Amino acid sequence: MVDNSGRWRNLGTTAGAVTATIFAAFDLYQWGAAYAADRFHNDFTFYFAAARIGLAHGWASIYDLTLQQAQLDAMGSGITIAELARYISPPPVAWFALPLTALPYPVAYWTWSALLLVALTLTWYWAAPGAGRARVIYLVAAIGWLPVIYGLQLGQPGMFVALGAAGSYALLRAKRPVWAGVALGALSLKPQLGFLVPLALLAARQDRAFLGSVVALGVLATASALALGGAGISAYEARLSFAASVPVNRELTLAYFLSDVARPVQVLIAVWVLVLAYRLRRRGLEWTFVCALVGGMLVTPYVHLDDLMVLGLAGWLCLRANVPAWTWGSTRAFLLGARNRPGFRFDQRHQLGNLRAALLARLSRRVHFP
Repeated sequence: MVDNSGRWRNLGTTAGAVTATIFAAFDLYQWGAAYAADRFHNDFTFYFAAARIGLAHGWASIYDLTLQQAQLDAMGSGITIAELARYISPPPVAWFALPLTALPYPVAYWTWSALLLVALTLTWYWAAPGAGRARVIYLVAAIGWLPVIYGLQLGQPGMFVALGAAGSYALLRAKRPVWAGVALGALSLKPQLGFLVPLALLAARQDRAFLGSVVALGVLATASALALGGAGISAYEARLSFAASVPVNRELTLAYFLSDVARPVQVLIAVWVLVLAYRLRRRGLEWTFVCALVGGMLVTPYVHLDDLMVLGLAGWLCLRANVPAWTWGSTRAFLLGARNRPGFRFDQRHQLGNLRAALLARLSRRVHFP
């Protein structure tokens, strides 16, 4: 009997490559079209403006909405400060954008975008499973995945957070635990995407990595506090409190479903994540990061579509760990159920059942998610 398994495997790989390429090409086209329609229609605009405010008025002023509006006007953006259009990111995001303020805005935006693409490539290199040319399919498929391309178009720093987590994983595999912890300093750019990772490392008995993360994040937190001062910290807290009250910021969180009982349930989930990290610590480093990244998405009070890109990183690590096939079936069913649930929406005026249609709607409107 002729064994056709290799042939079918090659056909499957080819089909996957073609499909991934089509979606990636479509998404890249949409990215370019969105920029051509409105070059300021992204969140990098706010990082750029905050960095300029910090230079001109001091870092304590970056959350001043009046100064933000003045800077946006000076840039010629035409953007009006609104509930979803304002800078509310931690200070390190503005610091990271600071060197780009010496460049014209279009050059700065595409330089930032190039850095995000480099971050995506390195994340893929360190975390994606497989070997050889077939492994490239995972990178192309990532570009074709909606949360990733949406984050790239917006210029969101979530990809840098994913890079920090992937780099930490790679450094742990290379037996460099302290530097693995230091790599998690990238969490300071968007803490809600991976705040459980350091704690999961501690639970998994990766003590030196945990200490490295404490040092890196502690230094950045101290520097941020000193730069902002009392007034700046108060303004930052006010911006965060307001953001927490905006319904659209919670629609992809577990709290949206659980309402009043959300907080205790999320605490229980966080505890269970750490228990899992401890129990699975001998089955591979992958599980420590998977538990923390997936559990973090269930616990965080603030999620947007582009933030789901970290689940892609968790998926790559799961594949490296050779999870059973039934796991992917149940995960797919969960994602489809979440997508199609009644009332699922991505802004306050549209209810869209199709994720790709949601992207097109987003790119055609001036809606920002700092």
